Amino acid sequence: MEHDHPLVTWKLFGFDIIFDLSSILMMVITALIVFIIAIICTRNLKKRPSGKQNFIEWVFDFVRGIIESNMAWKKGGQFHFLAVTLILFIFVGNMLGLPMSIASGDDKLWWKSPTADPTVTLTLSTLMVLLTHFYGVKMKGAKTYFVDYAKPYWPLAIINIFEEFTSTLTLGLRLYGNIFAGELLLGLLATLVFAQPAWGWIIGLPGLVVWQGFSVFVGTIQAYIFLMLAMVYMSHKVQSGH
Repeated sequence: MEHDHPLVTWKLFGFDIIFDLSSILMMVITALIVFIIAIICTRNLKKRPSGKQNFIEWVFDFVRGIIESNMAWKKGGQFHFLAVTLILFIFVGNMLGLPMSIASGDDKLWWKSPTADPTVTLTLSTLMVLLTHFYGVKMKGAKTYFVDYAKPYWPLAIINIFEEFTSTLTLGLRLYGNIFAGELLLGLLATLVFAQPAWGWIIGLPGLVVWQGFSVFVGTIQAYIFLMLAMVYMSHKVQSGH
């Protein structure tokens, strides 16, 4: 079933700036959930971890492995907290729209996965690409960074610039496409369960259960892929010889 989005338009210097209130709401909720998880899992830390502390330490170890597979820990260690925050935010965001979607009486969709919005995913990918350049300049120095960036010949730098745009688009749209398609199919299956004829649930209900499980798998994999590629791009910018 198609739903409209609660949009607000502001005029600024003659331009219309459109805000999707549902995406903003879901990003805030995602951030709060990640913050609560971090607080709960890091309270009363012990030398011998148990329970919830085991979970957060596993996440940190898992992310450390991703970083170390792309760059030396001496350089990559400073991105550890950034990477943990990123994978938790994307994972939680991917999961929020799976159990349900909530629309208001005027058919405005309010509850969904924030990563099912291309604006959100492209903003995340743009931010990560910009951060790779920032840390590249910071860690290598402006002169060394731009010399490395233009290797082997300055005229070929235009190819690197084009690659930045394609990397941003593919990083963001891959995440958006997988999450949006999953939620769209879940919505269609849920509609089939309650639609006429009455036997629609025979097909819709098993399909809904199976696709829910598959969507959890896809959402998890997409969070991993986003972080992996972000760290690959980061390693290319902060290490010499790339």
